[in-house]
Amino acid sequence: MLHRPSLLAELEKKHAAIVAFERRVEREAGAYVARLDRLTHADARRLRDAMMHGVTVGAVPSSEFDRSERMIRPFQCSWTKHDAARAWAMEILRDRVTFAADGSQVLPGRDISLPIACVQIAVFENPHAAHIPYRKALRLELVTPDELLAADGDKMTPEIAITLKRFEIEVEEIEKFIRSREGWQARGERMPLAFFDGTLLTSFTRPRTTVRERYAASIARLMDSSEAMRVPVIGFIDQSYARDLTAMLDFLEGINHRTDNPVCDAQVLRARRDDVDDDNAHRLAAWGDRTTFCYGVRDEMHEAFRDAENRARIGFTYLQTTSDGTPARLDIPAWVLDAGLMDETVDTVRAECVVGNGYPYPIEAADAAAVLSVQDRAQFLRTVSDFAANAEFDFQISRKALSKTHRR
Repeated sequence: MLHRPSLLAELEKKHAAIVAFERRVEREAGAYVARLDRLTHADARRLRDAMMHGVTVGAVPSSEFDRSERMIRPFQCSWTKHDAARAWAMEILRDRVTFAADGSQVLPGRDISLPIACVQIAVFENPHAAHIPYRKALRLELVTPDELLAADGDKMTPEIAITLKRFEIEVEEIEKFIRSREGWQARGERMPLAFFDGTLLTSFTRPRTTVRERYAASIARLMDSSEAMRVPVIGFIDQSYARDLTAMLDFLEGINHRTDNPVCDAQVLRARRDDVDDDNAHRLAAWGDRTTFCYGVRDEMHEAFRDAENRARIGFTYLQTTSDGTPARLDIPAWVLDAGLMDETVDTVRAECVVGNGYPYPIEAADAAAVLSVQDRAQFLRTVSDFAANAEFDFQISRKALSKTHRR
């Protein structure tokens, strides 16, 4: 149990340091806003040229920037009542199939004599049609001892192994959905859309490892399926700490990439400048506003994330999904922009956020179905133990773990 008086005492003791950090972030975010305001067509061309030559620039404004020379694309609708917003959302979603997969995991750690774990993935598919019910399903898989203890140059731990397994299954389920929608355009259906809870623009470090290659291979297959079936997949990050736009602005200023930079993109996009009218500032001011689509070009970007012309295959936009607070980040395949589906894609995300009160409802529904509680962990241990008693393997639970299962 958390000791609240001790926490309050610590907050009081560290108050000055917390406030000083907050003010530093505000100052630096304001400076980035000023630099973002000065972004020009010439800068965008310079960034695209650098991207084509494989240079790490953080972010590269797409053709959307060329049409307005602004980083913000205001949402054209506004409502005074939530009922009106829901009516708009229902029209956007009507007869449109949306999907999400999310997972949870049980890793007992050192409480058991045999390393074994499980991953549970939930999928939620909603056709938004009057006479067709939504589909919710669960998929549970054991992670065996050889998978948990796999060696990868000392880079693979049981925690990494089970997280990787969960990631691969989530991506596999999204791929299944995408391929199930093949031919939607020929059938005259509305554009389907899939959600992934997390980033698609995964950063990698050297040296190459099995973990790195498996992550990259999963994302590459997902991008291939998405493009082939013309079904957008959205990597949704509710609280993003990415620094792609700030890296872009540093590159244009000739500043080396700062790994200790305290300012993230989302903070810049909501920062205020006292010397600039909000109508002209490059900031997300209202619900539904979004940034120009940018290609993501990060350090150590895997070659699978670039196309034949060396252009990034994945980009992003920041979307204001609440009236206050920082924006959500949407990772989006670059083909969506090329196909002219960007506005429809983002409108669909907006609509699901209206239904989910600021968060996409399909991800919320999948998460609620997939989550494994402390009680579920205890049941997992008991079930495996009971099974082991009648099978040909030994499985023992530590006294500490048994005590926890009785107390919680």
